Amino acid sequence: MATDVLLVTLGTTAGLRAAEEQLAGSLRRAGASVAVARAAPARAVRTFALTDLVQARAARAAARRGLAEHRPRALVYASTTAALLWPAPGAIHFDAPAAGNRPGRHGAWQRPVERRRLRAAPLLLPWSTGGLAEAGDVEGAAIVVPFAVESSGGSGGEREVAAVTYAADARKKGLDRVLEAWDRARRPDETLVVAGHEREERRQGVRWQPLSAPAEFRALLRRARVYVTAPRREDYGITQLEALADGCRLVTTPSPGPYAALAIARELDPRLVADDLAPALRTALDDPSPGYSERAATALAPFAPEAVDAVVAERVLPALLG
Repeated sequence: MATDVLLVTLGTTAGLRAAEEQLAGSLRRAGASVAVARAAPARAVRTFALTDLVQARAARAAARRGLAEHRPRALVYASTTAALLWPAPGAIHFDAPAAGNRPGRHGAWQRPVERRRLRAAPLLLPWSTGGLAEAGDVEGAAIVVPFAVESSGGSGGEREVAAVTYAADARKKGLDRVLEAWDRARRPDETLVVAGHEREERRQGVRWQPLSAPAEFRALLRRARVYVTAPRREDYGITQLEALADGCRLVTTPSPGPYAALAIARELDPRLVADDLAPALRTALDDPSPGYSERAATALAPFAPEAVDAVVAERVLPALLG
């Protein structure tokens, strides 16, 4: 018997893997049979253009195998990169297009191919309205399917950590800007925990914490008062949404990209969204806006797993299967 949906995935980052698992789970809970064809790990190469080519070829091979084995009624590519060299048209589930995150020579071949794929796709499933806007003029239907986020539980305990940032990709996440602001803003008894980075540098008021399991990182967020970040570009910002869900106040630069948490952060407390993070940090620590966490929980309602499941069951699956 044919499978309802074949999901072609790359799984190159923790965020992509989590999103792929979420989409597959939502489709299954909606009653669909789902097969996953994950691309084989690609070799490391020197440039973004070559990296995308190697990964797109691996995704094409995975899609061909999956099509032959499962004979799916519908095909979904999890990311625009997975769809670049597709063997057959399908829906595209993506956080951000190459048009936004591969400027100049970094996307010399990807952007024109991507435009053709986005126009030919029978359905687009962007994670956010910002991601869809960056895709430009598209001809097919589009349904926003957010990355689902909820509280990890255990709230109400002591928040003894002043601030947390995540910097597995230090340059992309603007770690240099966060540290400079923290040096100016911190008081002697306050500590910033830098998660996902194994630097051995001794720096006053900073603790380095290697990449940990997701549950351990969420436990750290539940102990923190502030989550601070200064991304040079944010394709979505899963960690910022998780921080809000776990009761942190979000201090961030107004970074470009389909930054899902940015509008929420501005609505909750515009003083905490600034190019100069030092005064924003002090405001978050010394003069928090009343009811911030409760209002954040309300703002995150569209990202709740049950809300995302409803979108998939009521809109996505009927669109995929006709």
